[in-house]
Amino acid sequence: METVVDAVRGGILNLKTNNLITRRSFLAGTCAVLLAGLLGGCKSNTVTETLTQTSTVTQKETGGTLKIIASITTVGDFVRQIGGNKVDVAIMVPPGYEPHTYEPTTGQMVTVSNAAAYIKAGSGIEFETAWMDDILALNSKMAVIDCAVGVEIIDEDPHIWNSPLNAQQMCLNIYNGLIAVDPQNSDYYLANYEAYIEELEDLRNYISGLFEGYQNRNFLIYHPAFGYFAAEYNLIQLSIEEEGKETTAHKIQECIDAARANNLNYIFASPYETSAYAQSIADEIHGSVLYLDPLPSLYIANIKSVAASIALELE
Repeated sequence: METVVDAVRGGILNLKTNNLITRRSFLAGTCAVLLAGLLGGCKSNTVTETLTQTSTVTQKETGGTLKIIASITTVGDFVRQIGGNKVDVAIMVPPGYEPHTYEPTTGQMVTVSNAAAYIKAGSGIEFETAWMDDILALNSKMAVIDCAVGVEIIDEDPHIWNSPLNAQQMCLNIYNGLIAVDPQNSDYYLANYEAYIEELEDLRNYISGLFEGYQNRNFLIYHPAFGYFAAEYNLIQLSIEEEGKETTAHKIQECIDAARANNLNYIFASPYETSAYAQSIADEIHGSVLYLDPLPSLYIANIKSVAASIALELE
């Protein structure tokens, strides 16, 4: 087991190191050019997280729509569901990238400088903690909408959106933000918000029915991105990775033992990360690796798929 783990770890560390160096080198150049052009000779402004400011971008200037920036794809989906054809949404962390490590491009930062509102997850994702100050400095009149208002953050886990109940609260925050920025279209936003909340409630009921009656409530995942989902549906998320730390041989053996003790047949992983550790554990228990998307672009369809995959483990 030691040999397998060491080999897997070596490959992962080399891949992560090379990617990090490439991104940092690229960003150093692009940010220097952007900040020199946009901020030269100007003082940085602190933007408070309220919706009392007036955006520099009018609907007329954006072809009749509000230019909205969302940190991640899931928040972007919520904004599109509520904003409909009144908003033009740009995503900072594109599909297929990790918000734990993503660094914005020059083009994205220019887009921010022309936006009416920025909608952040607000739950402590690393992209926001690392970049929000720089982002806000580019557009001092941009409204900031915090999706995490009213959501309880558990154990500093940022993945609040993977609970449909939390998703409803996030959508409420987005709705309140949009009507503050664009009050003339409040009736339109309200109709879309109410329709989408009904869909989310149907989703919650569907998942509750799917999991009903199962005695086994355990599932094993590489990166613990579904803790809020597990809490909502009385499941137990067992994770291979802990607090972003490098996985050890002892931890892998621990997971193998837990999988065997709970008769688990699947190891879940994100399609955006290497699954070498997950595969090594799956091989040991003669199981399979299944992929769960923790950052869906189409929220309802993805969460249904997540629930169906986890239900396979509960059978």
